[in-house]
Amino acid sequence: MSKTNVRHPPHYKENTLLTRREFISSGLQTTGAIAVASAATGILTGCSHQVHAHPTLATASGEITGKASLKAHAAAHELLVGAAVNTRLLRSDANYARILREQYDLVVAENAMKWGPLRPAPDKYFFDEADALVAFAEQNKMKVRGHNLAWHEALPGWFAATVNKENAQRFLTDHIATVAGRYKGKIRSWDVVNEAIQVKDGRPDGLRKSPWLELLGPGYIDIAFRAARQADPGALLTYNDYGVEYDNDEDARKREFILQLLRRMKADNVPLDALGIQSHIRAGSSSSFGKGIQDYIAGTRALGLQVFLTELDVNEDDLPYNDVAQRDHAIAEVYRNYLDTVLPDPAVKSVLTWGVTDRYTWLNGPTQKRKQPNRRQRALPFDDNYQPKEAFFAMRDCFDRRSV
Repeated sequence: MSKTNVRHPPHYKENTLLTRREFISSGLQTTGAIAVASAATGILTGCSHQVHAHPTLATASGEITGKASLKAHAAAHELLVGAAVNTRLLRSDANYARILREQYDLVVAENAMKWGPLRPAPDKYFFDEADALVAFAEQNKMKVRGHNLAWHEALPGWFAATVNKENAQRFLTDHIATVAGRYKGKIRSWDVVNEAIQVKDGRPDGLRKSPWLELLGPGYIDIAFRAARQADPGALLTYNDYGVEYDNDEDARKREFILQLLRRMKADNVPLDALGIQSHIRAGSSSSFGKGIQDYIAGTRALGLQVFLTELDVNEDDLPYNDVAQRDHAIAEVYRNYLDTVLPDPAVKSVLTWGVTDRYTWLNGPTQKRKQPNRRQRALPFDDNYQPKEAFFAMRDCFDRRSV
């Protein structure tokens, strides 16, 4: 199995009692104060929006809930806003569940709907955590994304010794029929195939050399999408991938291979409704956002597809300074620049962050190779104490600037 790329969340590890986020120490917490750096940093480009200081949640909760919430501002501009959810935290952290209810109208499971957690044995399924997320969403009038039905990671430990070329298609289609069928009518969209393109693997079609490719050939993608349509005709079927956000040669090549895949699928009448752009982006990157991703979204829209930003967060490991206010400002500027680049396109229908609070971000997890190992990352809209950060207000302001 391939190693986890640092640009996207690590796979589920079978037989691990705690999730990656639950390994994170909660002892290092911020004061929750929201501050703004006095000047923009020199490494950021395109930072044209004026930034204002905002009160904290503790002193002005009325300013971020109800009509002032992320979901209210998003809905006013034809967007859904959501977050990836650790279902165990719904039971153990009341503030975590409260923030989800107050701020979001869309949720996706961090791990609970992946193969590893769902398939403890070839003939057994474990649905408790996935069911809990769907129940939470229904109770709070939220929509649900399904993540995911076919991926090269998060496969259970028994997979390699059990699945072969003779039975791989049966395992794949039975899994999709069972899982997508269980939640038929309850899932707004499914990531049917996740991260199938890997340019550096050197194939002329750009496909990743994954277990599914080795077992079934390129046709596994079409098999998965057709099985998903049969299992849940009402779900928006999505191809999801990362590494396409920047105006640089590497991301441009991947964008083109993905568009080639989408065009081929549409030409072959494969059921496909949407493209997921993961949006794991970085503060301090030497590359910028611009025409590349705008053309990518426009090309997707031309195929009649919707676009979802599925895993947004900002990795700040490249920032050279430790001051919290300065870092928070730089992170917020990345949120602003990125969202202001992509949200004007009407094909973009939803924005999901990969998590809610810095307390549990995967970027501080034990599997990550960090340049700043003694500095906890502040990648998400809420800090360790569930106080809204500048990134929260940046997101809300970007929703307000969208005109479709």
